[in-house]
Amino acid sequence: MNRVIFMIIVSAIILSGCCTSGTQESKTEIVKEPVTPMELNSFETIKLQAPNLECGVALMTAAKDRMSFREFEETNLSLKHLSELLWMANGVNREDGKRTVPSARALYPLELYAVLANGIYFYDPVEHELQPIVEGDYRNLSGLQPFVDNAPLNLVFIANYEKYIELNMPESKWLYLAALDAGHCTQNIYLYCASEGLKSVVRAGAKEEELLEVLKLGENYQFVVAHTVGY
Repeated sequence: MNRVIFMIIVSAIILSGCCTSGTQESKTEIVKEPVTPMELNSFETIKLQAPNLECGVALMTAAKDRMSFREFEETNLSLKHLSELLWMANGVNREDGKRTVPSARALYPLELYAVLANGIYFYDPVEHELQPIVEGDYRNLSGLQPFVDNAPLNLVFIANYEKYIELNMPESKWLYLAALDAGHCTQNIYLYCASEGLKSVVRAGAKEEELLEVLKLGENYQFVVAHTVGY
């Protein structure tokens, strides 16, 4: 009998320890990695880092904290934040080339441009790098509100309608489908920013004609949406 009682007590202690351990883990706060603002001293290809898939907060917590901001520090983003942000927005997450966001018929017509203080870069999702397109400060073209002029990063989504033309898709569907894709991209940006403590706001306006002219994009390209990000 004493042996039975002893075993029951031992079992209770073990189970109690397991429960306590689980409770402690659920309350553990995620320690954010130290970040260093990027130095934009030259206008050349920016090799981005692979995303840290273990970082961030729980999805439901990020959804709870998701909100828009319209005041930003002028401090450049860190390479970590820039890299993970672009991957979340439109990066490749599978070996077959498909991405972190869905797209009708997997066409991915949206081209993503990063407008930084020293120029406009094209995001290549396959190579996961920013390729320099036009040198100079063109942030004022990426929006209609004054805060875009000094924000460290303005992301611009431009639809390449050639993707639809090749499949003879009706023109009436082009903007509808591109806007649907843009919604997926911008929500991913919002959730990442909420998870990492960044500020962001999605915007429907930009100096569209001037922007397309600077980028030397033809009539089959259209500005869809922009997204400002910073600290």
